[in-house]
Amino acid sequence: MSSSARKPLLLSAAIAVAAITLGLVSWQATAPAEEPTGGPAASAAPRTDPAAGLKALARREAGDKLAVGRPDAPVVLIEYSDFKCGYCGKFARDTEPELIERYVHDGILRIEWRNFPIFGADSEAAAKAAWAAGQQDRFRQFHEAAYADGAKEKGFGEDRLLELARQAGVPDLERFKRDMAGEQAAAALAKDREEGYAIGVTSTPSFLVNGQPIAGAQPIGAFTAAITRARTAAGE
Repeated sequence: MSSSARKPLLLSAAIAVAAITLGLVSWQATAPAEEPTGGPAASAAPRTDPAAGLKALARREAGDKLAVGRPDAPVVLIEYSDFKCGYCGKFARDTEPELIERYVHDGILRIEWRNFPIFGADSEAAAKAAWAAGQQDRFRQFHEAAYADGAKEKGFGEDRLLELARQAGVPDLERFKRDMAGEQAAAALAKDREEGYAIGVTSTPSFLVNGQPIAGAQPIGAFTAAITRARTAAGE
C-alpha cells in the first residue's frame, strides 16, 4: 500500500483511539443530563498522546470568525463548549482571558471555538446567535457576554439573544437576526457538533491542545502545562 493511501487510514485510527481517550476523561466534565459535579477538580487527560493525528482538526483558517490568534501559531487549543454549561462559563471567565493575555497576544497560541450544544433548544439558539455575531466580527464579544456570571440563568430566548448582541456591539441587528435563523448558521453548528461527536466528545467543556485531550474546566496550570508540552514538541 502506498504512503498516500496509508495516511487516511492512520488518521482514522488516531481519531478512533482519541475518541476512546476523550470518552474516558469526560466523566469529570459537564454531563448533558444535569449540571456538572466535576468542574475544576477534573483530572487531565493522560500525558501520553495516542492521538497525534487529531492535530489535523485545527482549521487554521485566516478568516475563521470563531477563532483568535495567528493561523500559524505553534499551538492550537480547540474548545468544544455550550453556552448553558456552567463550567464552560467558569473557564471563559477565569482561565481563557489569561491564556489569551499570556499566549495569544505573543503569537504562541491560537484558540478555535467549536459550538457543541448539548442542553437542548436554548443551547442551540445561543450557538447560532454566537455564530451570527461572528459574521460581524463580534463572536468573542458575544462569547464574553453570554458567559458572564449569571448570564445563563436569564435564558437564551430571542429577546435575550438580541440583548446579548447589543452588549457585544453587533452593529447590524437585523442582519444578526437573519443570520441566526439562516441555513448557514445551522450548517456551521452541525459541522462543529459532528466533529465533536466523531472524536468522542460527550460533555463540555472539552479541549484539544495540539491534539492532546483535556476535559473539564481545570485550573490554569493544566492548560499552561499542556501548552508548554505542545510548544516543546513543536520545537519552539
